[in-house]
Amino acid sequence: MSLIGKNVVIIVANEFEDVELLYPLLRLSEEGASVTIVPVKSGLHPRPSAEKPVSGRYGTPVPLEVMAPGKRYVIKTLEEVKPEEVDCLLFPGGFSPDSLRIDSRVIQLVRRVNQLGKLIAAICHGPQVLISAGIVRGKRVTAYEAVRDDLINAGAVFEDVPAVRDGNIITGRVPDDLPEFCREIISFLSKQ
Repeated sequence: MSLIGKNVVIIVANEFEDVELLYPLLRLSEEGASVTIVPVKSGLHPRPSAEKPVSGRYGTPVPLEVMAPGKRYVIKTLEEVKPEEVDCLLFPGGFSPDSLRIDSRVIQLVRRVNQLGKLIAAICHGPQVLISAGIVRGKRVTAYEAVRDDLINAGAVFEDVPAVRDGNIITGRVPDDLPEFCREIISFLSKQ
């Protein structure tokens, strides 16, 4: 329980990569972290409707059907997230980052959390949000192969490895690399 007292905020829009939300939620809460999920109603939805919850590529809704908010996580809006209270801002991949990267509220939050030196973690397509926030120049990073050129063009140093930590930024490559990605997050937060 090395993360007791740590606040992890996971931000997702429609079509997030389901396992990239679920695995960190379970792994980080298992270590004692308080996890907040912020569903942002944007992006494509396979069955669009104002009443439909934000959902993953494979249908995982937020709030989760199998785990009610309360024990492992809480739900908040972007406006309720206070940068000073965030210890880790986490972005799963999938198609969600494509929507989040054009939401000025998300970009402002990323920039402020970065200015405070708090941890920012992104996996797979998640680093697209970091590119749009302008915080990857000169940083060593990894991501899904399709994001490689975008990261390089943004001035980052791309490494094809499971997880990379450079300062307060941790990036992961693909779902298979979630164990390494979460280990880096736990290592960083447990020393803060």
